[in-house]
Amino acid sequence: MKHRGRHRRRRRGAALRAVLAGTALALTAAATVISTSQAGVAENPGALTPLTSPADTGRLRLQEHLVPARSLDRLAAAMGRPVGVDAVLRGADRRLREGDDCSSDDRASLPVAPAAARAYCWDPADTGGDWRPASVTTSGDASDDGTWGTHRVVLAGWTHSTTAGRPGERGLAKVAFVNADDPARLAYRWALLVVPVDGGRDYRGLASGVSGMVWHGNKLLVTTTAGGADALYVYDLDRIQRTTVDGPGIGRVPGGWSADGHGYVLPAVASYRFAAGRCSPAATPCPGALALDRGTAPDSLVAAEWTEPDGDRPARLWRYAFGTDPARPGPLATDGAGRVNAVEAYRTRAAGIRGVLSYRKAGADRPSWYVGRLPGTRDGHGGLWRQDTGRTRAVHCGADASDRCWARDAGSLSYWRQTGEVWSLSDRMLFTLPLADLDGSLD
Repeated sequence: MKHRGRHRRRRRGAALRAVLAGTALALTAAATVISTSQAGVAENPGALTPLTSPADTGRLRLQEHLVPARSLDRLAAAMGRPVGVDAVLRGADRRLREGDDCSSDDRASLPVAPAAARAYCWDPADTGGDWRPASVTTSGDASDDGTWGTHRVVLAGWTHSTTAGRPGERGLAKVAFVNADDPARLAYRWALLVVPVDGGRDYRGLASGVSGMVWHGNKLLVTTTAGGADALYVYDLDRIQRTTVDGPGIGRVPGGWSADGHGYVLPAVASYRFAAGRCSPAATPCPGALALDRGTAPDSLVAAEWTEPDGDRPARLWRYAFGTDPARPGPLATDGAGRVNAVEAYRTRAAGIRGVLSYRKAGADRPSWYVGRLPGTRDGHGGLWRQDTGRTRAVHCGADASDRCWARDAGSLSYWRQTGEVWSLSDRMLFTLPLADLDGSLD
């Protein structure tokens, strides 16, 4: 039985590779047509320019704001003892299908080049509405050995449309907790992101896009695009709360606690705001992508500024250092006044950045920055570039050397260093490929 199971998995893997190869060939032709009709959409962004002046780096400074422990304890006392990631995974009630079982529309959203090694489509009940995936992080970020407890875990952040669906859920954010122990049988369960209010007597939904997300230790950091000065929200994965009412309400409702039909909520434990005020195109950057870099000492959070893909305004890339005290509610390194300073910053001419990674190869004297971008039309396949202060490389495909080769409406990037894989998302699928394949396409 074991041998037959292995053969079935091999056949499924071979079928997926064949499907993805065929999809890549078809999309290569499509990329040629797209790039011919939209020449110049993704021009070479050039090398990175270091930002070192206080006027530039000062705009990246954050101020930490902690949710009082008494508020979190009051909420836990009312809702019941918090649970951890294992409890959510045990209740996984949805399946991700492997690539060869997904629709042609799903597969058409995958990268043209390099091809995905493994790809998965979500339960149709989750993709047929107004929720869309945008960010991903894994237990490869969270821990040194790449597991959380005994599990390999992928977290995917989703955002609800602000223009459709029930008014009460517009703009909300949720996280899919994916059990990735068996690559052939991924299962997941939802948790809604919320913010405690009224001293922990209630909570509200986090009304924000989560285009960037990083799991570090027991903390989950997400971007916020609520239009204020907040840059990041922080969640404690040891403080997941169960809901007791399956209804459309959010927070305390007659009979208990509700979260728009979700079985779990994650209450925020901290936030970071830009000291200079709300983000704006001319001054403080709006963070659009996040990733973890474990190649620095200490580990660092890397961020990319969101700019319109159709514009010509340069974007900024920067990093903050993580603190070394795992007991602190705020995971980033702060000074005595709770301020967080950027430890490195650059300017890039890339626009519409949706994914970012920083990684230094063995023997290299500096890290490379990978940026995944939306196309200028904000529709279709985007591009992926690797930049440093000396040069730039792009993935190319198609007879006319088109650089629109990356996933359709691509999301964030996450490097699982224990396996050498990069995880990302399209608007329809979750996928992974070796970093070596990505570098091979760039080189």
